[in-house]
Amino acid sequence: MFGRNDIRAMADLKGRTVGIAASFEDELLLKIMAGSIGLDPAEDIRWVSNLSGGPMELFVEGKIDAFVAVAPALQEVRARDIGHVIVSSIKDRPWSQYYCCLLATRAEFARAYPVATKRVLRAILKAADLCTSEPERMAQMMVDNGYATRYDYALQALREDIRYDVWREYDPEDTLRFYALRMHEAGLIKSDPQKLIAEHTDWRFLNELKREMKA
Repeated sequence: MFGRNDIRAMADLKGRTVGIAASFEDELLLKIMAGSIGLDPAEDIRWVSNLSGGPMELFVEGKIDAFVAVAPALQEVRARDIGHVIVSSIKDRPWSQYYCCLLATRAEFARAYPVATKRVLRAILKAADLCTSEPERMAQMMVDNGYATRYDYALQALREDIRYDVWREYDPEDTLRFYALRMHEAGLIKSDPQKLIAEHTDWRFLNELKREMKA
C-alpha cells in the first residue's frame, strides 16, 4: 500500500480515503491488515472502488489518500516515485511469512476426480517453478497475453517481488489459520479457524507434489 507523506503507518488511515481496484482480493487483504491493528474496516476507512481512472492516477490527482499497487503495476509506481510504502505484504512481517494465494476447488470435484485435481495442481506448480527458473520467458508471455504492458516491469516483478520460489517451504494450514484469525478479528467471518481447516481443506495433493517435485 502506498500513501501520502503524512501517512506513516496503517493506523494513520483512520478517516482517510483508500482507493482499490476492482479486485476483491486486494480489498479483503487491506481490510484484514486494518483490522489487525485495531481499526474498524467498515467505519474507520472510506473505501473507493470501481475507479474509472484507476487508483494510481486518482492518488496523483489528490483525490484519494492511499492505494494498493500489485506487480507489475507496482514497478510503475516505483519508477514514477509515487507516494511511499505504508505496508508491503512482500517484505513486511507477518504478511510476508505466509502464502499469498491458495488454490480452491469444489469438494465434490476433488473427491470424484482426484487424478484430475492433482494434475491441475501439478501444472500450476510447474508454472510457478518456471517463473523462478525462466523469468525472462515468463515475462514475455505476460506481455504477449496482455497481463502486463511492459516487459521490463514484468521481469522485475518476477525477479524481485513475486515469491514463486517458496511454495515448497510455507505451511498452507498455518497460512489459513493466520488469515482466518485475522478475518475473524476484522469481523469479516464468524467461522472458527479450526473448523474451517477441519472441514474445508485437503493438503494431501500438495504434500504429494512437494515430495514428487523436489527442487
